[in-house]
Amino acid sequence: MKSVRTKTHLEDLLVDLGLDQCYRDKLTLSSVLQIDRKTITDQPAVSPQSLPWYFLKRLMMVNVTARSVKCTLSLVDDRDNSHIINPLDIVTALFLCSDSFLQQEMVLKMSMCQFSVPLLLPNCDSQECTLMLWAMRDIVKKFRPHSLADPRGFVEDRIVLTDLPMVSFVRLGESSFSKSQILNKLLSNPQQYHDTFVHHDMECGDRPRRISEGLVEISWYLPCGNKNIDIFAEPVAVANLRGDISSFEVQYSFLCQTSAAIFVFFDNLDNEYRLLTNHDVKAQLFLVGNPQSKAFSMDALKRMASELNLKKGNIILKTKQMNDADFVKNLRSTVNDVIKNGPCGMSIEQMSEVAHELGIPVDEDCSECQRAKQNADAITSNIQDTLQFKESQLPLQGKIWKELARLEKEQCRLRKAGDRNIEDYKEELKVQMQKLREKQSSYDMTEAMTCFINAISSSGLERSYFLKWMRMNLDNLSQKSLSGLREQYKEKCQNSAENKDEIASLDRQISNSSLGTEHFLREMGQLYESAFCLPENAQSRHQMLHLPRLCAELLLDGFPLELIDGDASNIPLRWVSDVLSELRDLVKPKNKILVVTVLGVQSTGKSTLLNTMFGVQFAVSSGRCTRGAFMLLIRVKGDFRKELNCDFVMIIDTEGLKSPELAQLDDSYEHDNELATLVVGLSDITIINIAMENSTEMKDILQIVVHAFLRMKEVGKKPKCQFVHQNVADVSAHDKNMRDRKMLLEQLNEMTQAAARMENKEENKKFTDVMEYDPETGNWYIPGLWHGNPPMAPVNAGYSEAVYEFKKNVIQVFEKCERSGNNIMEFLEWTKSLWKAVKYENFIFSFRNSLVADAYTKLCIEFGKWEWTFRKRMYTWVTNAETRISNFGTVAVKSQTSSMSDFLTSLKSEAATELAEGERTILDNLTRYYEQTEGHIHLVERYREDFVNSAKSLRREMENSALNKLEAAVEIKQGMNNLERIKTTHTATMEKKVLQLIENCRKSRSPKSEKELESDFEKMWKETLEELSFKGLKEKEVANNVFKLLRTNLHRKGSSVNEKVNKVLFHNCGTTPFVVKPQTFLKRMFSPIYIDEHTRQTQAMADSIIERCQQFVTEKTESGTDYHDTYVQELLHLIEDRLGSCKDIETNEKFEVELKLHICGMAAREFQQMHKCFIRNNDPRRSLDQFKNQYRADFMDLFNERDQCQKKAEEFTNLCLKPAVKTFIATHLGPDIVDEMVSGKNALQYSTRSFFQYSILKELLTEFKFEKYVKYISSYERFVKDWIFDQIVVWFSEGSKMFELQELHLKAITKKITEAINNAKKKEETSNIKEFISDICSELGETLVIPKDALEAIMVLNNANKEQFADWLLTCVQEMGQSLATDFQEEGDVERKLRSLHFKPQNEMFTRVFGCGKQCPFCMAPCEAGGEAHTDHCASIHRPQGIGRYRFTHSRKLVTDICSSCVFSETQFMCPETKWNYHPHKKYREIFPDWHIPADPSIQASDYWKFVLAKFNTQFAKQYSALPADIPPAWNKITKEQAENSLKESFNMK
Repeated sequence: MKSVRTKTHLEDLLVDLGLDQCYRDKLTLSSVLQIDRKTITDQPAVSPQSLPWYFLKRLMMVNVTARSVKCTLSLVDDRDNSHIINPLDIVTALFLCSDSFLQQEMVLKMSMCQFSVPLLLPNCDSQECTLMLWAMRDIVKKFRPHSLADPRGFVEDRIVLTDLPMVSFVRLGESSFSKSQILNKLLSNPQQYHDTFVHHDMECGDRPRRISEGLVEISWYLPCGNKNIDIFAEPVAVANLRGDISSFEVQYSFLCQTSAAIFVFFDNLDNEYRLLTNHDVKAQLFLVGNPQSKAFSMDALKRMASELNLKKGNIILKTKQMNDADFVKNLRSTVNDVIKNGPCGMSIEQMSEVAHELGIPVDEDCSECQRAKQNADAITSNIQDTLQFKESQLPLQGKIWKELARLEKEQCRLRKAGDRNIEDYKEELKVQMQKLREKQSSYDMTEAMTCFINAISSSGLERSYFLKWMRMNLDNLSQKSLSGLREQYKEKCQNSAENKDEIASLDRQISNSSLGTEHFLREMGQLYESAFCLPENAQSRHQMLHLPRLCAELLLDGFPLELIDGDASNIPLRWVSDVLSELRDLVKPKNKILVVTVLGVQSTGKSTLLNTMFGVQFAVSSGRCTRGAFMLLIRVKGDFRKELNCDFVMIIDTEGLKSPELAQLDDSYEHDNELATLVVGLSDITIINIAMENSTEMKDILQIVVHAFLRMKEVGKKPKCQFVHQNVADVSAHDKNMRDRKMLLEQLNEMTQAAARMENKEENKKFTDVMEYDPETGNWYIPGLWHGNPPMAPVNAGYSEAVYEFKKNVIQVFEKCERSGNNIMEFLEWTKSLWKAVKYENFIFSFRNSLVADAYTKLCIEFGKWEWTFRKRMYTWVTNAETRISNFGTVAVKSQTSSMSDFLTSLKSEAATELAEGERTILDNLTRYYEQTEGHIHLVERYREDFVNSAKSLRREMENSALNKLEAAVEIKQGMNNLERIKTTHTATMEKKVLQLIENCRKSRSPKSEKELESDFEKMWKETLEELSFKGLKEKEVANNVFKLLRTNLHRKGSSVNEKVNKVLFHNCGTTPFVVKPQTFLKRMFSPIYIDEHTRQTQAMADSIIERCQQFVTEKTESGTDYHDTYVQELLHLIEDRLGSCKDIETNEKFEVELKLHICGMAAREFQQMHKCFIRNNDPRRSLDQFKNQYRADFMDLFNERDQCQKKAEEFTNLCLKPAVKTFIATHLGPDIVDEMVSGKNALQYSTRSFFQYSILKELLTEFKFEKYVKYISSYERFVKDWIFDQIVVWFSEGSKMFELQELHLKAITKKITEAINNAKKKEETSNIKEFISDICSELGETLVIPKDALEAIMVLNNANKEQFADWLLTCVQEMGQSLATDFQEEGDVERKLRSLHFKPQNEMFTRVFGCGKQCPFCMAPCEAGGEAHTDHCASIHRPQGIGRYRFTHSRKLVTDICSSCVFSETQFMCPETKWNYHPHKKYREIFPDWHIPADPSIQASDYWKFVLAKFNTQFAKQYSALPADIPPAWNKITKEQAENSLKESFNMK
């Protein structure tokens, strides 16, 4: 019956606590540490089911109030106590329902809180108890016994391995004492009382124990070395058995065998005293009674004392005269005697033997744990000398790895290159690294590593046990060797100036003596990395391929993984990459992470802070200080993932900044900067940990941190920042520290300015310019960790609560994050790019990241689409406006204003509206684009202003163009008005004369033959022409106008310029090629080399400007309109624009004047010719003669009264509609061709300037012709224009693409004309054919420009029937459509078509992809930055400088150095811009402030141009009048395939 009842008690309790399922499927540590909504809610326990979770949550935060758990369910009747559960039952239930690793963590945290922990855990089901040896394995205690010879010495060891006397307290029968309360008083100082054991007077402690009877708890008293504070001079373990020993004889027997003394609390010995005599008691026995109890019997006590041979000192009674303090003092004195005089004690590990003898199971007995222990011991038992073991068993991470790390950084920094050729030096470094990797791969896998890898390849449970055993064994070894060294180190550091050599020596010893599991995992990484240097088919390479997955599984199990090797200060990138790739595969698709990082001075409690916040275990003991950075994953529970928008939180713990270990080393500041920059860059929230006692070092830390934040701002990341001030005890700290916060902000601002100066980013004046930081919400004050004096001090409740509040804030900050978290591969990409940039000294200008590049590319693509939409919209509007201007004053306008000036004002107003709308659309699109949460938009936040400025710049450009076109069109139209009036008069006169001739002929008595009628017509025509006045447009001297405008433009240049211009014979300007001559002042100041190069650059610039101006003039002359002065103004503006964009080429006013004279002279002649053509084409007599045959035919038809419907319909179609339709299609074809080229198959290469460059370079490589490379490099603009033109020709020569576009417009306009005819037919008020044609024209007036002369010729002498004319017209329009379609289909010359278009698609596409046209000042690589208003020029791939004409001064050999390497080296350059003086490459931005030259994404990135120079070395030298470059041997080995791969890598082409 008893067993059934007990079992029922356990099951009932587990059901009440909601743990019945967990009893079967044990709780795991990772499930308890998961982050969910409950993590940050303060809801009290409202039901018994929430009590265990409430306890666990607080325990994991090391909160000393964790055992104060009670339901606050208001619905429960106050008199009903069934929902109140004893804390010991909750603790026991949780231990029974947890796996070994959660038990171990619970015991560790309980020990930190100075709670007693289970020694023997009872199980009510089996009536057994278990020795909790494994659970206590992780407890490490540090104390100072008074018996130590060295008063400053201390003992640090695992508590289970420490031989301590144990004093046990048990109860026999009933006892009126509260044994646990007395124990608490026994172990506590009067001024620092602590409830180590749960007792009757604690919250819920008075509730009956349902399953914890038989529980043996243990705690320890450990002295601190201060005689005034210590209760006991030596350490002692204290055990406490819950329940009556008569019910738990096994537990009592165990205590009898393992204790130095047993104190039996009793009231009455009559019934149960035999129990005390039956057991083999090795311990001293003490009886503790209360004579004041009614049940107490002095006789029974005397009998027992006699039978057990107990002395008087072994009986402790609390008499009436004794108060509690005296009684505890008496008890304490007895325990002290036991400790002094008793046996030396027994470790808990030794107690396991006693347990086995008594049949008590030990929690370590499981096979997995034992096998894991054997595997771990097989490795660690052989370690006698740590340094020797590392050299023999972990050889790859020693000197070789450190040298590899050094070479890797040197490859970027090139500090020791000296006078050597940079590319040769880089190849040397590459060879050295290759040799080191080969040396690594020559090592066989050592015995220790073979055992380690085999062990972690075992099942999940066994692997976890193995890693724990390894960690504990290695920590045990380290504690022995390191604790003494650490103390010496601290001592020497107090006077570091005098002890530098000793400190450095101690530092090396500490580093050498340090050995942890991270060293084995580091060796795994190096095995993996070195294996990759072997051929792909090598067996040893394949044997290593499974290692990353093993490590990924460890990371997923909550095991910390080394991200930065603190000893070598390096990241094994391939290893980390492949581990994270495997991790991604293990968890996908749930692979989003948010990252928390902590930075601060060493030993300020960073790791403890993280452990308390998240319940994790980063190394915190004095023997194990964090080196480098470690990452650890915590899962986010399913329902909370959506709120946090992540699946895992990654925690990165770092070594201390400005740590004493590194202070003595040369690169300590550099090391700290690297570490801070990397982890800040990887984190979403950075915690800056500041301990108040270290505030003197705070300034140095802030300098480093601010540098890191400034760098992140520049690369597009803005991590949140939280300052944690530790060891601030006052409750009003936040208010009292207002002045400190203000001072901190001032310091941060000061640091920001200093960092900004160092990083050449001086626009950052305040810390808040760099990141979001609010002094009120960004500072947290946390009290000291311990409440009292360690080792007996529990964790301060204030510390736990403050850390909990901080944790809630951190998670709330995560929730408010606008952007989504990175996925694992994006985190990896950040790691790679940040680390690569960190390896260069100049971080900001070396940073490259494919995520940033992708985000920037996407933004450029979108902006390109918006820009083209705006340009197309404005082109369509301007074309329509020009049509309306051309039709102004004709029948083709529905309604119009009274004057042309009013009409122009109206059009300008419309233009302003269109422009504002277009600009607003782009800016709205930009705003919406930046509001997206996907696509890493936040990374390109720093470019937002550039694109806003580009939109405004585009609007200004469109505005200038539109207004110029409107004004020119209006002025030309006004100039034509007089002419058109003359033409109208002539037409009217001729119509009148023809009608009169018809009337005269009809009056003639005899009928006239056709010949006679023609003779009469000829006579009338001749007479009329003699009567009419043919005063046409007067030809003007265009050259005079051009020269006048040029003089006005140059007037501001001063009298000398004006004098020169006045002496010029303008008609001779521009007749011969423009040749740049070396300027006189240059001849006096510089060498011939400078003069030659400067002259060449100036000539190239002049040729480019002349070519662009020629193109502009040609476009104007081909338009068929008259000359207008605005053309010259636009031309001069174009010259000035181009000169302004080439400020880096030094020129004087004389050059500008000569260039403008040359271009304007050339333009004047072409404009004069244009003007003459216009006058000739618009001569009134010519216009009249043009339609003579039509007049004659109309005369004959009218005289003979023939039907004119068909003929007039054909004439109207062929002379009016057909030319207008052809013009309409030609006008709209250009934008359509652009649309076709930038969408579909061609979309990618024209989407951004980067993709365009990639396409060109790939085609150049495919064709691989030197002439094309030379043209691309030397005449980049011309090359790009020709390339685009050729691409359009090729694309539209295939199939019928051009015809399809033309047909589309033809159908649309034919439909519109048909609708116009039908609409005109419906108008009943139209009385004659003239009005009918006018109605049709007014319908089409905003679409077609109908030739006015032809229209008027059609409308005169027209007696056609309206209905019949309309029918014939519809037929003619359909025939016109078919005829034009046939013509379009038969057109084969795409080139001619493109050149004849008014809107030239090749020019628009050139503008789209050419960008600013700037080329790298060193290697001539073209700028690819998006938008027109970008502030920095940049290129994806740079070239050997010899390709950009650089040569060595003395040898005249072409330079092989690549600028993306040089700008991070100690080399120098000289060029025209430096006045031919040497200047450091590192400071190139002093000379070229607009250029940003980042480091290559990899060593292979520049293989493309290395390949090109190596193949065409001789040809380039000849072309540039130099000697061939000394090509590094490795360049000749680069294949075409490698060159193409490097191109893809440089342009981030997947």
